[in-house]
Amino acid sequence: MAPAITADRLSKTFKVKVRDPGLKGALQALLKPRYRDVHAVRDVTFAIEPGEIVAFLGPNGAGKTTTLKMLAGLLYPTSGRVAVAGFAPWDGGPAFKRRIALVLGNRQQLVWDLPPEETFQLNRAIYDIAEPDYRERLAELVALLELGDLLDKPVRQLSLGERMKCELAAALLHRPPILFLDEPTLGLDVTAQEAIRRFLTQYRDRHGATVLLTSHYMQDVTALASRVLIINRGRLLYDGALAALVARIARTKRIELVLADGVTADALAAFGTVKEFRFPNAVLEVPREDAAATSARLLAALPVADLSIEDPPIEDVIRVAFARGVAEDE
Repeated sequence: MAPAITADRLSKTFKVKVRDPGLKGALQALLKPRYRDVHAVRDVTFAIEPGEIVAFLGPNGAGKTTTLKMLAGLLYPTSGRVAVAGFAPWDGGPAFKRRIALVLGNRQQLVWDLPPEETFQLNRAIYDIAEPDYRERLAELVALLELGDLLDKPVRQLSLGERMKCELAAALLHRPPILFLDEPTLGLDVTAQEAIRRFLTQYRDRHGATVLLTSHYMQDVTALASRVLIINRGRLLYDGALAALVARIARTKRIELVLADGVTADALAAFGTVKEFRFPNAVLEVPREDAAATSARLLAALPVADLSIEDPPIEDVIRVAFARGVAEDE
């Protein structure tokens, strides 16, 4: 089976006007403008199989949104090749648009003063969805997203989480097999984030959809994606399993302890680096390869009520990946 999404040496360069400060600079920019090249995306290559949920990670300005827009056909690449659902996005026309959905967390298609169902009806007409299919799909989305009585409320009366649920429903009424999601949980509270993640998993399981999402919330990544792409300064730094990334970068493990009476931080320091100590809870950091042996020594030497071995927080792992520029051949 062919990949659902393919990017082959994809690049995008923007020309940005250079202007010196002051009146002289303003006049020069007007009469004799100068430009510099900004390489937003550089030789990015990856393939995503049907049914995969892949997280696309990078700091602000890394090239994530530019890449998504090229995949969705909103931007034409400077060089390289893209295939999405078998189409070149900028040449696919209506047939291509029926195969994808692009949801931007900081943009909305819902009309502020109208109920969401008015936008749903508009999308039904745009995508030429038959009335029976529209009703069946809307009922499914209402159930999965728990929209309840939101359909006939003006959008301005909805909370941010409710609006994002309705945005997803509007984007998925034509039941696209490929989803591009840019910060879908941006600004949402914990409950709303969990609802969106649960829905995306259910939608993928029901319809075999392929999902490429960006997020700065690592809970989205760990809950939804087993594979991550990391981009920084326009270059793809890593493409692989999240667990493999953690194993590559995290040279330590955390031993989380619940202690019995009489154990001090000084006593724990003999076994590793004490990262946290608030009796009876403590966290030790030890070399990754020594975690099992150190745990056995702790249990033999100290009164330990409970013990677990954990990887460092995923946020720390990703932060190191951004800073070090983790390469695939590292």
